[in-house]
Amino acid sequence: MNMKMGGKAECPQSGGAGNNDSSISLRNPFKLPEEDIFLLRNKQNKKKRQELEHQKELKVHQKSTYLGKIQDKRVEFRQALKRWENEADSKTANTSLRSGPSWRKAAIQEQNDKEKICDYMSKKKDMFLLEYSLAVKQEENDKSSVQAIKIAEQETKARLEKIADIKKITGKIVAVKSDISKYEDILREYTNYKEFLLKLSPPEWQEKQQWRREMAEKIHQQQQTAAKGVQGPSVTTASKRKDSNARELPPVVDPKSHRKGAMPTIKESKTKELPSPIIEADLSEYEDPQLFFTDPHQLLDLLTELEKQNLNLIQNSQDTEESLEEFRITMLNTRKKMEQETEQLAQQVEILSCAIERVKENKAELELKARLFSFGEYKADHQDRMLESLGKKVGEVYHLCVGETEANLTTLQMLTSIESRIEELLEAMELVPRERLLMVERVREKERRSRQREEMVCQQKKQQEERLRKALERAQADIKKPMGRKLMPRSQPPMQENLEYEVDESADLEMDKHQYFFT
Repeated sequence: MNMKMGGKAECPQSGGAGNNDSSISLRNPFKLPEEDIFLLRNKQNKKKRQELEHQKELKVHQKSTYLGKIQDKRVEFRQALKRWENEADSKTANTSLRSGPSWRKAAIQEQNDKEKICDYMSKKKDMFLLEYSLAVKQEENDKSSVQAIKIAEQETKARLEKIADIKKITGKIVAVKSDISKYEDILREYTNYKEFLLKLSPPEWQEKQQWRREMAEKIHQQQQTAAKGVQGPSVTTASKRKDSNARELPPVVDPKSHRKGAMPTIKESKTKELPSPIIEADLSEYEDPQLFFTDPHQLLDLLTELEKQNLNLIQNSQDTEESLEEFRITMLNTRKKMEQETEQLAQQVEILSCAIERVKENKAELELKARLFSFGEYKADHQDRMLESLGKKVGEVYHLCVGETEANLTTLQMLTSIESRIEELLEAMELVPRERLLMVERVREKERRSRQREEMVCQQKKQQEERLRKALERAQADIKKPMGRKLMPRSQPPMQENLEYEVDESADLEMDKHQYFFT
């Protein structure tokens, strides 16, 4: 029983040792792993990632569900248990074989066999040498592990120092970049100031500076040609050197030394290589920056003068804007006045056109009356009487329309005053609302038609009475007997054509209106 328990207790270790590389889950959980726990965790994570990648590459029908994975784990666990049981059975079989009488007999017989002392000593020596070599190897392994740990610590320390140096260098680079950006901002600001001062300088001085720049460029070109002639065949090597150095990073420059001007400029390096001091003097003479303003008060005076000019221009612009605003207001007012005047003139034109039409109608009436009077049907006495009656009628109309006057006016003067009065009334009538005017016209038209109807009825009665009277007279008259020869018909003499003039109904309507409104 004890042998079986011992065999079963040793099985997990032997099984775990046998499958050390196959899977981590089969190891003995009571034994600490020989390798680092972090490496073990990394291996587990790596294995999980590989399984995930493998699952991603599989097709849909090849993938397994969560339940399938659990069943697979159960199957693996059962297989491991079976292997462990088989190993335990094999160990129990070995122990049972050893516990048998035949094995004991063979062991006792082997112990009873006599060995030689030399063989025993040689075996002991070999065992000692093996143990010594194992101890030496173990000591060497310990020393190498300690040395490896020291080297690893030194490497980590060096690595940390390198990281700190890199951080310092990056900090310096950031500081240099910030200084460069700051200096670039300052340079842009100074260039703006330079452009501003150049624009403020007179044009003659600007032309002179342009000429100086052109001369400096020419001298610079001469220097380049001279440098090329001096260098000769070394140009190719310099170009190769330049190509090889182009890929290298420039050295880190201290911002303090850069501020103090320790770094030489490109122009200084070029001027140092020039052979002739005359060209250097000329180049320095033409390349030296110059300003038109030698004293700050000159710039202040110029700025004050420009400010005054700007103020004057602003004042002039404000004055022009005010004058333009006044002109716009006057233009709007004049436009409104002109529109009102045009409307009034249009109304006056309409009134005058209406008056002209009325005058034309009066002219037609007067022509008709003149023709009637000048036709010869009336005699002079009859015309005089008619003129007197017309004068009386005109006087009555004048008294009714205008009023009483002390002066003795002729008929024509009264007619002109009546016409002027009529024109005034017509103008006033035009101001009357059209709806009211139409209503009054309808009323007057209705009254006129009723009056015409009454007059027609009276005229028909008179004609009927006249016919009755004539019939009665014919009935009461004596009968005349014809005497002599019977009258024979003869040709009728040509009858005189009586001129008939059409009476203008519109004139009658207008007269009725005048009688209604002015009587």
